[in-house]
Amino acid sequence: MHAFRQEEIFSYPVTTMSKAACVQQVLSWMESMETGKYCVCANPHSLEEAHTDLVFAKAIRDADLVIPDGVGIVMASKSLGGEIRDRVTGSDIFEAVTAALNEQGGYRVFFMGSTEETLKRIREKMQAEYPRLKVGTYSPPFKSDFNETDNQAMIEAVNMFSPDVLWVGMSAPKQEKWIYLNKDCLDVRFIGAVGAVFDFFTGNVKRSHPLFQRAGLEWLPRLMQQPRKLWRRNFVSTPRFLIRVIKARQPERANSRRILKNGLLNRN
Repeated sequence: MHAFRQEEIFSYPVTTMSKAACVQQVLSWMESMETGKYCVCANPHSLEEAHTDLVFAKAIRDADLVIPDGVGIVMASKSLGGEIRDRVTGSDIFEAVTAALNEQGGYRVFFMGSTEETLKRIREKMQAEYPRLKVGTYSPPFKSDFNETDNQAMIEAVNMFSPDVLWVGMSAPKQEKWIYLNKDCLDVRFIGAVGAVFDFFTGNVKRSHPLFQRAGLEWLPRLMQQPRKLWRRNFVSTPRFLIRVIKARQPERANSRRILKNGLLNRN
């Protein structure tokens, strides 16, 4: 399933590809006749949630592309001797793929999630900025779990529109689990679990200034905008994740000390 470069972060296959390479991979899926390819974002909060949610964990591991969305993933990779050096965010994938498809023209994209008001803004902005794309939308019920009737309505809404790309913005882990459980019923080539991108795109939530993004502090302005929504991921999930990284490094350090000690003894 994963034919490109990746590394494991706590058993999750996170790509080591650049943003440009990730976008090119998605576009190559657009050209193929396969369906059901999907991408998810890895960040400390999602990996911590998956630690206790088996379906979420399976959804991440089975994804065709897992991108290093959080700065904590980049830090973990560096700390554990990996190759990931830059974040690749859901916004990066959404913006670059949408622009490329609009340039070619004729593609159909569908937005699943959020409110009718937000989806209306998305349709208006897509028409203004990406006029060569056909856009469909659906606002699913706001509930923690969808029943069979809900799922069937969501699947039918997507398949009736027959999109090339499906963007799902229902927050983690609900969006990833829904994609994983229903992707085989969806007639779509690529599915992106992009969370807050719907709100970023419409301006409901202002994305942090590039200076904060480059400094690895994109979470700080967002936390100030949405404290109730984001406090847990920043003050519970992220510290837990960092503790796991530190613990994972301890055996490496102990092994390095043993190798150094044995080397000195052999020299003597």
